[in-house]
Amino acid sequence: MTTPPLLMLMLMLLLMLFTLSPRSSAGPVPSEDLDDWLLAEKYLRHFYDLPVGLQGRRGEPSGHFTAKIKEMQRFFKLKVTGNLDENTLDLMKEPRCGVPDVGEYNHFPRDLKWQTNDVTFRIVNYTPDLEKSDVDRAIRRALNVWSDVTPLTFKKLHKGIADIMISFGSREHGDHNPFDGPDGLLAHAYPPGEGIGGDTHFDEDEHWSKDSSTYNLFIVAAHELGHALGMSHSTEPSALMYPVYSYSTGYPLSEDDVEGIQALYGPNPNSRKVKPKPDAPDKCDPMLTFDAATELRGETLVFKDRFYWRLHPQIPEPEQVLIKSTWPSIPNKVDAAYENPEKDLVIIFSGIKMWALNGYNLVDGYPKYIHRLGLPKSIRKIDAAVHIGDTGKTLLFTDEEYWSYDEATGTMDRGYPRSIEKDFPGMNDEVDAAVYHYGFLYFFHEHVQYEYSYNSRKVMRILRTNSILNC
Repeated sequence: MTTPPLLMLMLMLLLMLFTLSPRSSAGPVPSEDLDDWLLAEKYLRHFYDLPVGLQGRRGEPSGHFTAKIKEMQRFFKLKVTGNLDENTLDLMKEPRCGVPDVGEYNHFPRDLKWQTNDVTFRIVNYTPDLEKSDVDRAIRRALNVWSDVTPLTFKKLHKGIADIMISFGSREHGDHNPFDGPDGLLAHAYPPGEGIGGDTHFDEDEHWSKDSSTYNLFIVAAHELGHALGMSHSTEPSALMYPVYSYSTGYPLSEDDVEGIQALYGPNPNSRKVKPKPDAPDKCDPMLTFDAATELRGETLVFKDRFYWRLHPQIPEPEQVLIKSTWPSIPNKVDAAYENPEKDLVIIFSGIKMWALNGYNLVDGYPKYIHRLGLPKSIRKIDAAVHIGDTGKTLLFTDEEYWSYDEATGTMDRGYPRSIEKDFPGMNDEVDAAVYHYGFLYFFHEHVQYEYSYNSRKVMRILRTNSILNC
């Protein structure tokens, strides 16, 4: 009996598909995938108590592995997929504290705290990266952060055993909790208690600094000493006790930090009232407002307070990042920003100064004063900025007026400023942020977003400000 031609063709196609299809059990795992898999297993064991042992093959994770990935994603407020996706893997590679994020003190029956408000500390050895006086100053400043908001006092000992023993060490350094070389784990500390309790260790393989050039000792010490006083990690990105390192200036405690430490020790009855830094903004707050927005090589950056959201077309969940962790020299408050794709530059405005980015890198020669654009000295800040690629003009909004800047000639157009209300009918007379897409201007003011047709000169839709953030 002969096989019909059509059936024969179908059998051949099935055979080809079977031959060409990848089989998870056959062939070596690509080295870069295996490296990521091993990194994830090590991370989850260290910070999320993943049981030791085989956690499944690549593409076939065990239930334990998937559950711990989800636990980590919930902690860092990532999209909870249970998969080792790009955002999750990127966060695993960030420099951070060596203390676990969850369950680190669960074998103790109560919240751990020092039973006296008079706590002693001793700096056992010093890093060669800094002068001794700089180390002393950084540690004292870090302790003062916590004594400012509690009744705690800290006395320095020069010999003997103190409550908090502070030291620098590399790799295995005496506590059977080794560091991992440069980057990765920066430091760790133990909760209050006898013996090793309260001890605080810094990785000597890091380069420590008193500024933003490398890892800032004061910031890391303030975080670790929080652990030494009984604080665990915070899920709040603006908190000092957030586990991932980021450089920032100003008062380091958020409200979340203050509430946590005062729950253990109470407030400082003698101290002036300190103002904690604000918590990270909630992208789905219905009353959310923006400070600035811009494109950057196909992504959208939205600035709010000390943070910005990074939106990528292929990634559904916006990533929230501290401004200072990306650009330490840019102020915490961004007033306006725009992209000039022809020059591959993003200009960021804060007060009377502006910075230029090429990709995510700061351009040399900045900051410059905004008046170099041709604005009068009476203008002290720009509220919003947007580049219109079709015309080569950049619109700069200040109060109820706007200016038109010619990028080709580097000059302001004649006849400006003009009224926002008159030239953009249907719009509010002030603008907080603006972006331009395919003939449409998107103006943001307070918690409202206007979709404005640049050619028709009319508002097409009114949306919530945070609809751009998938809310």
